[in-house]
Amino acid sequence: MTEFFSRWKQGLSRTSKAAFGRLAGLLGATEITSDTWDDLEALLIQADLGLEMTVSVLDALKAAVRRDGLTRASELQSVLKAELRSRLSTPPAAFFSNKPAIILLVGVNGSGKTTTAAKLGQRFMQDGKTILFGAADTFRAAAVDQLQVWGDRLKVEVISGAFESDPGAVAFSAVQAGVARSVDIILIDTAGRLHTRFNLMEELKKVYRVVGKAMDGAPHAVWLVLDATTGQNALMQAKAFKAAVKVNGVILSKLDSSARGGMAFAIQRELGLPILYAGLGEKPEDLVPFDPDAFVDGILG
Repeated sequence: MTEFFSRWKQGLSRTSKAAFGRLAGLLGATEITSDTWDDLEALLIQADLGLEMTVSVLDALKAAVRRDGLTRASELQSVLKAELRSRLSTPPAAFFSNKPAIILLVGVNGSGKTTTAAKLGQRFMQDGKTILFGAADTFRAAAVDQLQVWGDRLKVEVISGAFESDPGAVAFSAVQAGVARSVDIILIDTAGRLHTRFNLMEELKKVYRVVGKAMDGAPHAVWLVLDATTGQNALMQAKAFKAAVKVNGVILSKLDSSARGGMAFAIQRELGLPILYAGLGEKPEDLVPFDPDAFVDGILG
């Protein structure tokens, strides 16, 4: 357990040092004044909680001060920790009753989808599941090659198509192959696309529909891979993808590279989407199930 929390603290060290790390100095042995609230507001916004979430958290802290008669700034630390924790839900376990279970990975360019697909594949294999990869990012040859390298390393079959071929056709073939091989899970990597580009989002909707035609009820999960370093912009991405393809879970990649981990709270507040996994480093084992307690402890240092 100590090693588990140590991994989170190490992975979130940049976030804790950048914004949340200044809490110790801010919430010292001074009296709570209007300056305390102003400074705390600025810190939380800098940490990328977003304005609405920041106001909500401050209102809750002020209510606690009135209710419990708190007078010292240092007394706010434990209240803030509990308040932040209350705003993160514990994610559901990755359990699928369908066989094969089809997971569609979506997100913008550079979010880390392909690497995340490979890391998820390794995690599931360690749990005793059989895996098949669908390389439906046909517009970036490097993505197919990258997934194939991982497939070779993990001894997992990769279904791919020709460069710039129809991604829907690749996804369809991947589902058919997975059904024929009786695998447990099919992970389909899709092309990165800007959430503001209508035609690209329409194409993603087509991939979603095609997967449904290949197997009734599919996809069984649509997971949005968000680059944690993009901060509040990730929230706009999440809204667009959720509207387009019914995203039901988020994976925060590059959390170890982010100084703005507060956007995790905004995602839960604004979208009600569970954060399923977090990327805390480059190694495959650094993609870990999201743990709200470890996350709050990590960002607060």
